[in-house]
Amino acid sequence: MNILELIKNRYTAKQYNADKEIPQQKIEELKEILRLTPSSINIQPWKFTFVQNPEVKAQLAAVSMHNKEKVNQAKLLIVFSVADDLDAFQKVVETELPQARVDWYNQIKESMSAADLKVWFSKQLYIALGVGLTASAALGLDSTPMEGIEIDKYISILNMTTYKPLFALAVGYASENDFNRLEAAPKSRRLLENVIESI
Repeated sequence: MNILELIKNRYTAKQYNADKEIPQQKIEELKEILRLTPSSINIQPWKFTFVQNPEVKAQLAAVSMHNKEKVNQAKLLIVFSVADDLDAFQKVVETELPQARVDWYNQIKESMSAADLKVWFSKQLYIALGVGLTASAALGLDSTPMEGIEIDKYISILNMTTYKPLFALAVGYASENDFNRLEAAPKSRRLLENVIESI
């Protein structure tokens, strides 16, 4: 299936088959795909937490607002977190990135307030979400992006100190009874001529 057909067929799952396991190989591929996500100046200000443990997933489901059932049913929950402790992230930059990137980041950091720097980081994380959504579809998996999470409670459950969760992605196999499947709810998008301008 080419990329256009893939995107045409992808939809946001609203109900999952809680009995169908995801092959671990696909999960490992998804990890590597997210690791390879592009970011501005290759800064990579993120952490991806893959939650398969049913007990931990249930705790997160309970603080996922209207997404509780999706999290409980899906076999995998990926939590997308952004660097929040700038001092701790500075150490990451200095120890894990080449010197040219370190210098570039330091120049950017000097030109921004801490608040603006965190906004810039957050924008990078949304690139990763797009990659995760497309990669899941390419692997034959269904997914649900979720901003509806209680961030402070996610931090507590996952014992996070230097990263802050912004959203999560439920991944699994949609139920045949999913009311949002394309046969039941055809994809609806604005007309191409209203969203694409060619000059």
